[in-house]
Amino acid sequence: MFEIFPMHIKKMFNSISKQIFDNIQEIKMRIDKPILIYKDQEEFGINISGIVKAEHSYIVLREDIDATLKFISGFSMYSLEDELRQGFLTIEGGHRIGVTGKAVVQNQKLRTLKDINGLNIRVAHQIIGCSDKIMPNILQNRKPCNTLIISPPKCGTTTILRDIIRNFSNGFYGQGPFTVGVVDERSEIAGCYKGIPQNDVGIRTDVLDACPKVEGMKMLIRSMSPQVLAVDEIGRQEDLLALEEALGAGVSILCTIHGNDIKDCYKKPILKQMIQDRWFDRIIILGNRPKVGIVKEIINTSELKKNSL
Repeated sequence: MFEIFPMHIKKMFNSISKQIFDNIQEIKMRIDKPILIYKDQEEFGINISGIVKAEHSYIVLREDIDATLKFISGFSMYSLEDELRQGFLTIEGGHRIGVTGKAVVQNQKLRTLKDINGLNIRVAHQIIGCSDKIMPNILQNRKPCNTLIISPPKCGTTTILRDIIRNFSNGFYGQGPFTVGVVDERSEIAGCYKGIPQNDVGIRTDVLDACPKVEGMKMLIRSMSPQVLAVDEIGRQEDLLALEEALGAGVSILCTIHGNDIKDCYKKPILKQMIQDRWFDRIIILGNRPKVGIVKEIINTSELKKNSL
């Protein structure tokens, strides 16, 4: 993905070690500010000498941002207008680029962004097999359990979700396979580029890319007959009502929400009711200590007393 940068910035990345290069998670570029690179919750900078402290990093010019966007767009910025409205772009390889700039508003609705002043490149890292130890806990009687993954931001939630989807879709040690429907509202799960998933989400997975969750869930249930429905970052009332419709249709649900524990979920009354009424068979809680994506706990809700939920 580093080919999107101007030549002088590409040369900087070529000068760093493979160990760091292969584990970069985010690259932030802001006009007149240093390039910042993030790896395993560490922050550092880069210049022609290689890795440096943030304060010694190369200072981004407007020309650097413009050249990067021109390369991404195939030198046709007009082609990016719809994606810029969402605040991010997805490029080949499934990498996602967050964008900031001046909002262009028409009839009180955001039409696009212009005068782009910042890019946040989130480097896609698929870890095949990272959910293997979880899988036996979320399959019961040869059927996927309704599963909620709770995790703070940047704890590998989407990485785990993606691999569970892949395992359900391909089959896991004699369990399955299952048809999976994915509503990928922010193009993070499958990382579609021109409609084609750049990440391996399994051979029996149907993806609705860049589609609002509620509409997408209803479309998949009615048209693709999924056995499992997967979505990322639920929380709005309409999300939960759509999940209720899926459960009513006999579809297993697999979803994530940001939080540290169940108590955080209780701040959303409808989600609290869902948990207390045992809509979910399993609740997986992720953390970032001692490393990102660690499974802190897998809760079998059938083993808990209702007043303890």
